[in-house]
Amino acid sequence: MVLLLAKGSAGVYLAVCDDNKEDLNSIISLVDMWQVEHGATLSRRAFQSTVELLESARQERFTVYMLDVMMPGMDGLETAREIRRFDDAAEIVFFSTSPGFAYESYRVRALNYLLKPVEQRALFGLLGQLYLREQQNPEALTLKTSTTIVRVPYAQISFVEVIGKHLYFHLTDGNIREVAGALKNFEAILLPRPEFMRVHRSYIVNMFQVEELSSSGLRTFQGDSLPVSRLFYPQIQKDYMALLFERKGGGK
Repeated sequence: MVLLLAKGSAGVYLAVCDDNKEDLNSIISLVDMWQVEHGATLSRRAFQSTVELLESARQERFTVYMLDVMMPGMDGLETAREIRRFDDAAEIVFFSTSPGFAYESYRVRALNYLLKPVEQRALFGLLGQLYLREQQNPEALTLKTSTTIVRVPYAQISFVEVIGKHLYFHLTDGNIREVAGALKNFEAILLPRPEFMRVHRSYIVNMFQVEELSSSGLRTFQGDSLPVSRLFYPQIQKDYMALLFERKGGGK
């Protein structure tokens, strides 16, 4: 089952995808019930194929993906990994009849993992949380490049690299912003945020963008491979796991 929220002309644009028509209709009914009870209007669209979902996701800016783990063809975990290749800011929530895949969901930074059949209270709480969050502007970092001043949401920063007297902000959409200065100038801004960690003398990384971490290095969801300091690694590993479990428990 896949549930998506996206910004639309009328606030939130909601799409539900499930290969099981009965489950699809059940979720649609709960979404409609939530709208009536909360006086909120959600535009919605139904899908029964993850292929169609991915085609739409590459053209539209969805905010949240909810994926059933077990689906024919490309399963939910594989679909989530594909989504992370072009969208790292979106939230991902999994549905499953079994809790057995919950740990694996951390690898794609899942916000939540709901057991099926989905309870009304659980879905209503999640819809309310996501709807309110969507109304808020994302926090952003102001960068002054050689030609312009830009605002970059923290969630869109993959990692910061220092080369000589210049910093390179690698963003999740593939763009790179170059800024003159030293890495220490941004440590006081980035490192107090739990998702940003100094993994090497030349790199600060948004750990929510990390797909794999080991003592030999890390790989981001964009495919960048970065070194990890052997001295820093034990603490980085500990803090990274704490970060993921805190996010799973509802923290940011």
